[in-house]
Amino acid sequence: MMMSADEYRESLRQYNPTVYLDGRKVESVADEPGFEPGVNAVGLTYDYALRDEFASVMRATQQSSGKTVNRLLHINTSSGDLLNKLEAVRLVCQETGCAQRYLTHDAVNAIHQVSARLDDARGTREHSERFTAYLHDIQDRDLTLGVAMTDAKGDRSKRPHEQGNRDTYVHIVERNGKGIVISGTKAIVTGAPYMHEFLVMPCRNMSEADADFAVCCAVPVDAAGLTIVARPAGRPGEKAALFSNRYGQSTGVVMFDKVFVPWDKVFYAGEWEHSGYMTYNYATHHRHSCIGARAGFGDLLIGAGSLMCEANGFDPGKESHLREQMVDLIKITEGFYACGVAASVYATEDEHSKTFVPDPVYANIGKLLLSTQIYDMHRIAHYVSGGLIVALPGPDEDHNPETAANMADVLRANPDIPYDKRIQTARFIEDLTASYQGGWYSVISLHGGGSPAAMKQEIYRNYPIGSKVELVERLLDRGLADDPNRPISQNKQPGKCCAKGCTAPGTPIMVPRSPQKL
Repeated sequence: MMMSADEYRESLRQYNPTVYLDGRKVESVADEPGFEPGVNAVGLTYDYALRDEFASVMRATQQSSGKTVNRLLHINTSSGDLLNKLEAVRLVCQETGCAQRYLTHDAVNAIHQVSARLDDARGTREHSERFTAYLHDIQDRDLTLGVAMTDAKGDRSKRPHEQGNRDTYVHIVERNGKGIVISGTKAIVTGAPYMHEFLVMPCRNMSEADADFAVCCAVPVDAAGLTIVARPAGRPGEKAALFSNRYGQSTGVVMFDKVFVPWDKVFYAGEWEHSGYMTYNYATHHRHSCIGARAGFGDLLIGAGSLMCEANGFDPGKESHLREQMVDLIKITEGFYACGVAASVYATEDEHSKTFVPDPVYANIGKLLLSTQIYDMHRIAHYVSGGLIVALPGPDEDHNPETAANMADVLRANPDIPYDKRIQTARFIEDLTASYQGGWYSVISLHGGGSPAAMKQEIYRNYPIGSKVELVERLLDRGLADDPNRPISQNKQPGKCCAKGCTAPGTPIMVPRSPQKL
């Protein structure tokens, strides 16, 4: 059963998590004004899945059950699934800025892969069957899952087992016939207060000495011993926040104090040798999704920048300096989005789960581009908008009988655009780019899904430099490329366009672009 946004909000009332916001305990997450923009954002992913015009991207048929599920709970079985997921994320994020629920998709796909890998290593079906049962349950209930991945980490120079305080990483403190008990801290959990459950995952590759820290499981948001310390979602209640008082994102520090997890919710516990595979695949899925999310944010800036030019009395088509800036904004947005499309088309089939994973080179390049160019996107929005976006008096002045009439007269630019429309657009751009919320978008774009250094590492590790070396050495008639001891010649890849290229079977189907696109 797919829920509506109202049903999602009501479902949160069935949980009683321990949540603190601004130094006080929250009695009801569903009714807390400080979380309302976040609940609204996630809620949109529910309502859009119920709209027939978005069905092709927002719904999917789960191969293992034959049921229709929300796209953001779906396991990808083709390149087409990845293309449609990318489009779905862009669709919901151009409305909300960040719809957050796509992290659920990225996590369940990664856990599905590692479950199959564990079974292949052991010659069993236990892990896959356990996770598939869990997957079908959350799909049937249409849940939203938080990704509890980033540990507090403590001293960054030390591995988990070397930490003076073991609770800087989530770890297993007890195993028994009924399940495991975990303690520790996850420092950055997106949308933590208004999730249904958390997927606990390792944040790094573990060594054998770190086996107790290699744990992956599902925990209800209100499990005994679990505490969430959160920040507000967006800028709730602020009159000038024309966007982020409606949509936003909370994050939370999630502390586990001897939390019991039954075995049917434990996907691995101590299998340290599979933790790197987990984090690598989650990162690839998530960076691919981030591309769609920030493309949606780019749609907002392109639309708002154009409106601001018009309200200022300019036609970018006739003003070359504005046209160049707007084209640069379009180039940035569609440039990194094109990497997401390429990552989908050149997806590979995971050898264990037989599901599809985005191409890691294109996924990481796209994420690296948006991570660093988010600041250029803000700069362009500022350039085309003018200084009014941060120079305006507060919105209460719009109704001050002593000043409102004069301001409406002198601060109008284009005579065809009323004062209030110009000011509304200016405050919208301020909210997105020059406020606390604008700074948040910058930081989350830079570090969300991993730092730029992590993406550069993955690009270099996966890029077929060996093929390029072989090409040049062949042209130079040197014949040295087959030396197995030369690191630069080891990573090779068949041509992407040939029959033996990197694309595994699976029909890439791209649906028509949504009419909602700006």
